[in-house]
Amino acid sequence: MIRDAFAVLEEEAEAGNVAGYGVATWAGLEEEAFTVGELLAPAAEAAGGQHHLVAVQLPVSLVMMTPIVQSVDGRGPLPAAVDAGLRVMASAPLHGGELPGMVDQELAGLIRPGLTPAQACVLAVASCPGVTNVLLAASGAPHWREAADAVAHPSLTAAQLREITGVLASP
Repeated sequence: MIRDAFAVLEEEAEAGNVAGYGVATWAGLEEEAFTVGELLAPAAEAAGGQHHLVAVQLPVSLVMMTPIVQSVDGRGPLPAAVDAGLRVMASAPLHGGELPGMVDQELAGLIRPGLTPAQACVLAVASCPGVTNVLLAASGAPHWREAADAVAHPSLTAAQLREITGVLASP
């Protein structure tokens, strides 16, 4: 079925109607319903060689931490996508707007002193190894500026991300 969808997308790419396409999933990659490799094979088959699959999108947040935990250890779908030359778009970095209300100033300060909880959440996702884009909805220009200010900070290290996810995973 996915090969059929890729075939249509490859036809559109060859016709010049799309430059590339991606796969977005809420849980498919995290729950290993399929892997990046299992996406690349039907894309190449549909293209008859060089495909136009250029990106994967999945939720990455301090609630949905599995991609972060895996990525800092060099495993999981994010490093696999990077190794395949795909862009990784992290969706739901604020978990539908709920996460800033769940993160207190102490946790935000652990992530990066001086950031608001929302900024800290965005920076953590943007710092995740392999993430190339963070998809964020904002209710207005001030929220966009706040997010842009967050990602202007230096990225967190793998050690910092391990500490943060360790704190959040603790009972």
